[in-house]
Amino acid sequence: MSNLIDGFGRVHRDLRISLTDHCNLRCTYCMPSEGVPWLPRNTLLSPVELMRIVEVAVAEGITEVRLTGGEPLLRPDVVDVVAAIHSIENAPEISITTNGIALPRLAQKLADAGLARVNVSIDTLDKLRFKVITRRDRLDDVLEGIDAAKAAGLAPVKINSVLMRGINDDEAPALLRWAIANDLELRFIEQMPLDAGHTWSREGMITAAEILASLRTEYHLEAVPGRGAAPAERFLVDGGPHTVGIIASVTMPFCGACDRLRLTADGQLRSCLFSTTESDLREPLRSGASDEEVAAILHRCLGGKLAGHGINEPGFLQPPRPMSAIGG
Repeated sequence: MSNLIDGFGRVHRDLRISLTDHCNLRCTYCMPSEGVPWLPRNTLLSPVELMRIVEVAVAEGITEVRLTGGEPLLRPDVVDVVAAIHSIENAPEISITTNGIALPRLAQKLADAGLARVNVSIDTLDKLRFKVITRRDRLDDVLEGIDAAKAAGLAPVKINSVLMRGINDDEAPALLRWAIANDLELRFIEQMPLDAGHTWSREGMITAAEILASLRTEYHLEAVPGRGAAPAERFLVDGGPHTVGIIASVTMPFCGACDRLRLTADGQLRSCLFSTTESDLREPLRSGASDEEVAAILHRCLGGKLAGHGINEPGFLQPPRPMSAIGG
């Protein structure tokens, strides 16, 4: 049983760790074409500092670690990080969210190091649209990466897709056809106000209801019960066994079952993706904090966790950090 319980009784078992804020794509819903200022190198957690936090978090009840970014596979020691986490006592399940470009080179090494599964972000199967959305001509590399993940046994390979109005919002059925044909688990994610350029608008966002309506033009969908703390609501496709998921963070928030904490690459702990406050772990570690003091910071951070992210409240403010610096 996890000791990481917030003021609303939510038990936290999932730690999302950003390994780097760098990325080799420039997705329009994430950052501007010129990129964003990167975090100073001396502020980034060292491998030793990162492992101290993970070990304390696992001792307090974390059972799953998701490595994110930026693009986590750009971190040179990513395989070593996975191996180190996998080697600790009561090791958590380890997964990675990636754009997939480096998977042809790293998938087998990551699997051998202890990685359990992978989520790959891909929003279109059209090469021109991919180049427009990501500002890079790398679709073939991503598809090769997905094949490499499957070959390495990183199953189920999950696919994260964001639909954008007037750009790729007609592709939902085609993406699902492709996912089913390739034995992939597809999840559509509502676009969230976490872009560095602050270009998000509620009117421009494709909602979960719109995604479901589009899918139902070709498929029969039946909700799968027992969602628990998972962010995706899953639906059986034509009676199964394949499913499709919808992560409706904006229109159907699931904050009441949230079990996630987030650690940025520069050592800041966040109780919510949309939090406007952070708890510093880096400087206490560098000042010689004990494991007990690190654990106390985890608990204090959770003590300030709100009931929900408040996206649909009049006073909602987009967090100052973009998604690439927070880590998904």
